[in-house]
Amino acid sequence: MKIAVVGATGMVGTVMLRLLEERNFPASEILMVASQNSVGKEILYKNKSHKIIGLEDAVAAKPELAIFSAGGSTSLEWAPKFAAAGTTVIDNSSAWRMDADKKLIVPEINAFKLNASDKIIANPNCSTIQLVMALAPLHKKYKMKRVIVSTYQSVSGTGVKAVRQLENEIAGIRGEMAYPYPIHKNALPHCDVFEANGYTKEEMKLAREPQKILDDRTFSVSATAVRIPTAGGHSESVNVEFANDFDLSEVRRLLHETPGITVQDNPDTNTYPMPAYAHDKDDVFVGRIRRDETQPNTLNMWIVSDNLRKGAATNAIQIAEYLVENDLV
Repeated sequence: MKIAVVGATGMVGTVMLRLLEERNFPASEILMVASQNSVGKEILYKNKSHKIIGLEDAVAAKPELAIFSAGGSTSLEWAPKFAAAGTTVIDNSSAWRMDADKKLIVPEINAFKLNASDKIIANPNCSTIQLVMALAPLHKKYKMKRVIVSTYQSVSGTGVKAVRQLENEIAGIRGEMAYPYPIHKNALPHCDVFEANGYTKEEMKLAREPQKILDDRTFSVSATAVRIPTAGGHSESVNVEFANDFDLSEVRRLLHETPGITVQDNPDTNTYPMPAYAHDKDDVFVGRIRRDETQPNTLNMWIVSDNLRKGAATNAIQIAEYLVENDLV
């Protein structure tokens, strides 16, 4: 099993490499792939130095799997080239997510849809993954009608430049800006670019991707995405209206029994999810579970997850693991 990590020097790529090692992924050879600026440099993996190679050399090596986290334009250009060479691509960008011919996968929810003919597989948006992880078991039981979600997203979701901006501002250093305004002691209701309808691209991902993952267009999602000065972990305030009524104890049980979810919900002991607790963990944490008392069949909850792990790297590697375990590559 030869595997390529495309974007190996980036923030998500670095986490992917750490997870491949942690999870003892069955790779006999691993190719470190990055932009031309990084070619020839070395990355340590399993106590061994690996030279970074370029995309052309990586395609020529014909790995069985390529996990991409190198941006949408790179994925659009190079994922088809890898696929044409027989490589199965798992792409972490937004390039292929809403392509009708590509599957958008959260393994705990819809990995069963994958087959050997899927050569480009899309990894969902980080905020979408944690949202659908919590919504899927509840939708199956109670049938969602409408979801309103407000996100509180880490600067790490933007990338290294944004993390550096926050660190510089905390230290009182004037430096390069990833955002149009300071992020320290601030909150920016501006994740990604604005679209013609007044929503940001991030908000529209949250509106569209859950419908595709759950294969259901009968519910709607309205989102407001906000960037806050935390270095790791996305949080979401979620209000869900169901077609059918629910029992809170059953809601907690359904979530508790869902693989990949940890319920933290005890107001008496101040137990609830926080980015500080979710950092460097793979689970999606759900708490503040309570009935919306203003209208029937409506639930409020708070969802937190490490956006670099389950929101990106872990989900992609879980897809790769599923493909290997089921002889689909």
